[in-house]
Amino acid sequence: MKTFLKKISLVALTLIFVAGLSSCEATRNANNKQKGAVIGTAGGAILGAIIGNNTGKKGSGGELGAVIGGVVGGTAGVLIGNKMDKQAQKIEEEIPGAQVERIEDGILVTFDENSGVHFETEKYNINPTSEVLLTKLSNILKEYPDTNVLVVGHTDSSGSAAYNMTLSERRAYAVTNYFIQNKGLNSSRFTTTWFGEDQPIADNSTAEGRAKNRRVNIAIVPNEKMKEDAKIEAGEN
Repeated sequence: MKTFLKKISLVALTLIFVAGLSSCEATRNANNKQKGAVIGTAGGAILGAIIGNNTGKKGSGGELGAVIGGVVGGTAGVLIGNKMDKQAQKIEEEIPGAQVERIEDGILVTFDENSGVHFETEKYNINPTSEVLLTKLSNILKEYPDTNVLVVGHTDSSGSAAYNMTLSERRAYAVTNYFIQNKGLNSSRFTTTWFGEDQPIADNSTAEGRAKNRRVNIAIVPNEKMKEDAKIEAGEN
């Protein structure tokens, strides 16, 4: 699976590539079972940087790092890592087209036009194919209620920058609203933001690259209840 590592500092790269062993492809990328105890409170900068490097041009919802929160260390971090590893593995099994990565305490899910959840040109409505995959993901989110969800919209560079910013906003909210209005998930779990064409992960000069850039990222992170429960279970609170 592709890991998006543009513009991340050497320290961040070091943290991402702390090795771990797992049967789940996502957790092989960065297994928090083993690294959670040693990273400590490094914060959400890595996940924030991967979702959107330019926090000055986000749509809304406050600083991404604040939304994501800090990484929990010690035994509590290991317990959280175990839960997030299981959730990442289930997403991979239930939604094989999605790109799933475990980074710090979070799970990064990327949907582009090659992985199921996509939009027609200049459209932002959720189509029937996308509904199937988002329904599967919503069921997993219901199974793991002690998490928060960050939905981030991106576009390719076709059209004006202003138009693309608005389009990415509408697509991001289309996904968020589907979870809340159609699937009954609690709105307090969701933060929605968007970057228009500012965060490409592929070459916009090719059709394949543009398809990859028209994407929605979903980051799933432990909420405060999960963190506090883990600290209590670990005897750290």
